[in-house]
Amino acid sequence: MIKSTQKLLYPLFIGTLGLLASCASTSTNQVDVSKKEQKVADGFASESVREAYLRLKKKDYTEQDRKKDEAESEKVAKTLSKSMINGAATVDGAGQYKGKTYFLQGAEELNLENNYFDIPVVYNDQVKKWMDYFLNRGRGFFERYTERAGRYAPILGAILEEHGLPRDLIFLAMAESGFNTSAKSWAAAVGPWQFMPSTGRNYGLEQDWYRDERRDPIKATVAAARYLTKLYGDFGSWEVAAAAYNAGEGKLSKAIVKYKSEDFWDISKGRYLKDETKNYVPKIMALAIIGKNLKSFGFDDVEFHEPLDFDEVTVRPATDLMKLSEVLGVEFEEIQRLNPEVLRWFTPPNLDNYKLRIPPNTAEKFAQCCSKMDLIAKDFQEFIVTKKSMSVAEISKRFKIKKNYVLTALNNVSENAVFGKGESVKLPFRVGELVSPSNNLYADLFEKPRKEVLRKNHRNRTRLARSSGKKPVRYYTVKKGESLFTVAQKHGISVKRLIASNELKKKKISAGDKLVIK
Repeated sequence: MIKSTQKLLYPLFIGTLGLLASCASTSTNQVDVSKKEQKVADGFASESVREAYLRLKKKDYTEQDRKKDEAESEKVAKTLSKSMINGAATVDGAGQYKGKTYFLQGAEELNLENNYFDIPVVYNDQVKKWMDYFLNRGRGFFERYTERAGRYAPILGAILEEHGLPRDLIFLAMAESGFNTSAKSWAAAVGPWQFMPSTGRNYGLEQDWYRDERRDPIKATVAAARYLTKLYGDFGSWEVAAAAYNAGEGKLSKAIVKYKSEDFWDISKGRYLKDETKNYVPKIMALAIIGKNLKSFGFDDVEFHEPLDFDEVTVRPATDLMKLSEVLGVEFEEIQRLNPEVLRWFTPPNLDNYKLRIPPNTAEKFAQCCSKMDLIAKDFQEFIVTKKSMSVAEISKRFKIKKNYVLTALNNVSENAVFGKGESVKLPFRVGELVSPSNNLYADLFEKPRKEVLRKNHRNRTRLARSSGKKPVRYYTVKKGESLFTVAQKHGISVKRLIASNELKKKKISAGDKLVIK
């Protein structure tokens, strides 16, 4: 049975990361670093970054709180190294491993620099398979993931630790997205932690036509920390909690009952979990082993991205980010990179006093040149109605705008409004911008709904099965009065095969039951 909620075994340490991925030295000796380097090592590259997180953590954060945090951070000695991904769990200034530790058994053949982790990691055939992949065919993927880790892993690890969670859970994010804030799966999971829409909303991540907070590395990590805390409380095992993160709590709960075991490796031997979930935990462990032993596997020459750093300024609703970037003298792509949750070329029009991230050391320039300028978005494309009349819904559908409120707000009309022939309708696209899948401001408008993707995948599987000579899986809904014998006879298969295909424990079916026919 599932274990009842229990307290996490990982103590809270504020700002304690010691491995600087951006440093050229590979020495493991303790060295003095500047205050700026200490902040980077903590995972917060500057006070602006720390404040962006602390606003989420504590609404009434005071100057006294700040001084306490800084004092705690400065107690920790820093190690400059490129031997592991910055953000993972490491030793403290006295050379002691912080928190609960797990030693990697049976991996002596690898001659690793680091055999300690703060999540359970094993070296078995499943893990070896993924290590072999990332060290050979998937080596390019691992290098790109590690490069991006330089930017995001430090702050992810710091936030996890401040929530009392193991820092090595950053490798779960690495497995999910490769630390890519714009990553999106076929199932509509988004961001560095690949939150599904509903799960994201459950953990406070807002999503609408203008923004998607699942893409923000700070907000999404706070949500992931809360979700992982819940999963660990439910299952009492990081292996099972990680599997539940992938497949859902319900799936793992049923698997535990089905196999009468709370051990992930026992559960994964059965057929109930999908291969994706069975591979998920070994994949995380493989990434952790390699990621904390970069030199051992020949990755110590990776060029890490600079740690995430920014200033924050307050802007008005619907601020034109292209105009802002122009007057600031900053590339628009850099504004996008710092604000991944903003989906469009202007800030959300429904949010007052929006906190916008701009490159570090530019807040003063913004105050001098831009804070009082009129930067409200005005350069909207227009559509002239050619029919006798068109409703808001019709125009929205024509331009693939899935939310009617976009046009109603932009044109200051009600949702039931009708535009007559010759009338002009403002569209949320910028003048001169091509609205196409190749433009990342509008690419999501052309994405197919998940149901269509599922149907396409089913057609592909059916086509593949036919080409290989195998019969595709079919489904049949039991009608009133039917028995196993009549259903089996109807489809030309044996009763024994029907029972086995559906793992039926009771040789009895009811009207409405859905059966697999193969």
